[in-house]
Amino acid sequence: MADESIPPQRILLVTGLSGAGKTTALQVLEDLGWETIDNFPIRLLGGLLASEGGTVSDTPLAIGFDSRTRGFVPAEIIEMCKQFEAREDVEITALFIDCSSAELQRRYNETRRPHPMARGRPALDGIRAERELLEPLRRWADIVIDTTDYATNHLQQLVRERFAAHAEGNMTVTISSFGFARGMPPLADLLFDMRFLDNPHWVEGLREKTGLDRAVGDHISADPAFAPAFERIIELLHEVMPRYTAQGRSYLNIAFGCTGGRHRSVYSAERAAEALRKAGFSPTVIHRNLGSRPADPLERR
Repeated sequence: MADESIPPQRILLVTGLSGAGKTTALQVLEDLGWETIDNFPIRLLGGLLASEGGTVSDTPLAIGFDSRTRGFVPAEIIEMCKQFEAREDVEITALFIDCSSAELQRRYNETRRPHPMARGRPALDGIRAERELLEPLRRWADIVIDTTDYATNHLQQLVRERFAAHAEGNMTVTISSFGFARGMPPLADLLFDMRFLDNPHWVEGLREKTGLDRAVGDHISADPAFAPAFERIIELLHEVMPRYTAQGRSYLNIAFGCTGGRHRSVYSAERAAEALRKAGFSPTVIHRNLGSRPADPLERR
């Protein structure tokens, strides 16, 4: 029987589609103090964890593997890991890094690297074959991160939030802006839709600007609907965030969305970050679509 005073060995299995960001995730984990192994022959995991009740390392271990790994059979990996679920001396979590096929194809075209499963065929053929192979692991994974709309630094931030060791009661807060036209954010605990506000996209001289520009901010704040709605949002955050902290939550993701992710959501996210800093929090701000070209919405929202 495991000593209840000794915390279990933390093991994170990191897998996903080639080109989706597995290597980036492992690099961040290493920076956070994790011991990392990439392209580990996953069939050897059983030998690594064979002796229950043995010495438990204080250092968490992240193991990367994918379709290139020798002996890679998803069904066998899942079955093997299930055998460890009843053990008290290890804690296994599976992270799957996903990405849309179109975005993966674009990345491979840019780097001119061959897809590991393409075998002389177009990259898209390899991507489709790998997606089908990995689907059981995606369904089984505890955490799925979709990097379709994320730059490298965004993925790095998400991994830090999820896997950094925080002191008890210290919650990391991330506020992000995004455009609904470019897809929903994969990790959002609280999401606020700001499309009810007048859209600067349709105002001459503001389309090419962003919510970081004073002229756009003045336009948004002048909308009669902004002040009362935003005040209620901040009141809600002041109400619920201490409760999240009291429950031991180590990270919280707050997202503001608009149509293109360049005007209303950006301004609202910046204003919210300013308000939370005054309340004693230290939020990180990420603008997912700030660098995207101005969207051309089909409706005036």
